[in-house]
Amino acid sequence: MSNNDYQPAKVWSEKKEAGGTWGSINRPTAGARSEATLPTGRHPLQLYSLGTPNGQKVTILLEELLALNVNDAEYDAHLIRIGEGDQFSSGFVAINPNSKIPALLDVSTLPPTRVFESGAILLYLAEKFGHFLPKDAAARTETLNWLFWLQGSAPYLGGGFGHFYSYAPVKIEYAIDRFTMEAKRQLDVLDRQLAETRYIAGEEYTIADIAIWPWYGALVKGQLYGAAEFLDTGSYKNLLRWADEVAQRPAVQRGRIVNRTHGDPSEQLHERHDASDFDLKTQDKLAQ
Repeated sequence: MSNNDYQPAKVWSEKKEAGGTWGSINRPTAGARSEATLPTGRHPLQLYSLGTPNGQKVTILLEELLALNVNDAEYDAHLIRIGEGDQFSSGFVAINPNSKIPALLDVSTLPPTRVFESGAILLYLAEKFGHFLPKDAAARTETLNWLFWLQGSAPYLGGGFGHFYSYAPVKIEYAIDRFTMEAKRQLDVLDRQLAETRYIAGEEYTIADIAIWPWYGALVKGQLYGAAEFLDTGSYKNLLRWADEVAQRPAVQRGRIVNRTHGDPSEQLHERHDASDFDLKTQDKLAQ
């Protein structure tokens, strides 16, 4: 049946073969599918994640906090292989009932505090440690404007454009055109903002930059979906300037490789339990 012939049924039913990159793990129901206890480390913060853009947000913020000598931000980053269904274990679902990475457990509180949704984790950590979220009411509000802009916009980029352009088992012109238009509109929103400000929410580097950079910084630099030429990302000059500036931060360079399982082995630190792991335990070092 061609796409033009498809008509939705009166009541949808799950197909045995969904197809596509994630078709083998997607289900229309929530909850645990297996029993497993999550590993724990020795630090106050236990992170369960994968080095996707959403995962990178949290590890970048944690590395930024550690760069400021916030020792209580020390963390263990445990790898969750979403392609293998680790996010559906009973241990993970207990922290995040939505079965999405990242998920954080703060064991410095009694009882331990669970935090899920990447934006919620950024806000929790920024408030807990008092950094990267302005204290001035107007500046704080502007930062949160852009944090929530990202949380609402990125699904259109990832689940919309990225899925139909890169992952879908068939190329659907209507879907690609629809989400390409939205992706380019979002890029234009950011480019216009960054024509007026150094960073996303003003002249101060905040959790808004940390949230947005792994998605849109990677996109304009050709590191997401192989779509830079298709989207003409070189035309967004202000966004490119910002993306390059943020990329030069040492904490960003460290945070972006934590729980990363693809690409250059020297940029893959599958798990992070100590600062020395960046020098000793990237995949290129472990392979020697």
